[in-house]
Amino acid sequence: MNRLAKSLCTLLLIAAHAGHAKEFNPIAEYRLDEHTVYTIPVSRSRVTTLNFPGPISAIDGANVTNDTKTPGLFQIAHTRGSHFVSVRALVQKAATNINIRWNKKTYVIVLVESEQPLFSVIFGYAGDEPRATAPVRVTPARLLALLDKAKAYPLLKANHSQAVAQVEYVNYAKTPRIMDYKDYEVQLDEAFRFNPEDTLIFRVILRNKTDQPINYRPDGLALRVGDRTYPQSVSDASGTIPPKNEVPVYFAVTGTPNGGRNDLSMKNEFTVLLDRIEPSLPLQPSAPPEPEKSN
Repeated sequence: MNRLAKSLCTLLLIAAHAGHAKEFNPIAEYRLDEHTVYTIPVSRSRVTTLNFPGPISAIDGANVTNDTKTPGLFQIAHTRGSHFVSVRALVQKAATNINIRWNKKTYVIVLVESEQPLFSVIFGYAGDEPRATAPVRVTPARLLALLDKAKAYPLLKANHSQAVAQVEYVNYAKTPRIMDYKDYEVQLDEAFRFNPEDTLIFRVILRNKTDQPINYRPDGLALRVGDRTYPQSVSDASGTIPPKNEVPVYFAVTGTPNGGRNDLSMKNEFTVLLDRIEPSLPLQPSAPPEPEKSN
């Protein structure tokens, strides 16, 4: 084979590879149209997330379940008031439809099990140009404002519900999650998600089981989800747990350590980590010098 033929073969292989990569792009974007049926390929081993421009008000589906204990063809996960729903196939060659209610309209989505799934589907506004919400700049002042809003959530919910209409909220009072670290405990009390800022705020109870104060770094709280750890972005913490006592602490997690969005679901099993300051050992007094013996 001469040099020209080899070059042509190389170009054809590159073009074929590029076409194949374009064909199987796992991210898709659609304009919302209530008269269109959207067919979404879904995997059994991967998660597909359907993203809407605003909070989803209702989801109706056949042969779907929100856990693996209840029989179903597909597993779905959605937190009330959130903008997205995650789906995963449970059975090979399964197919069904779910109807998603958003902005007073119903959108029909057909789910099919596939070995070439979409990982993310972005639904935009119908029309010539998507009316995307401008990204929110998450400044320290913005984070402090979110922290104050989380603290005042019950009052705002009762008297100014519109101010927290898009805040996802979970109260763990009925199913408390307690992390036992031998001489102290961390109890997850409440969780809030502010989606535009991609920020989660947690209210936790730190409980000291010893007779000595336990110190920790107020800026060293972190969240672990699976095998990933997310450092805090802001906190309201004193850095000390008094002996035989408990104290409330608020802290926030924003985005990912590399600057991307975390899009963490509130249904995750969260683990809260403290950067504890170990007490320093007391200095041992040195022994007095032995008197010199006279000759």
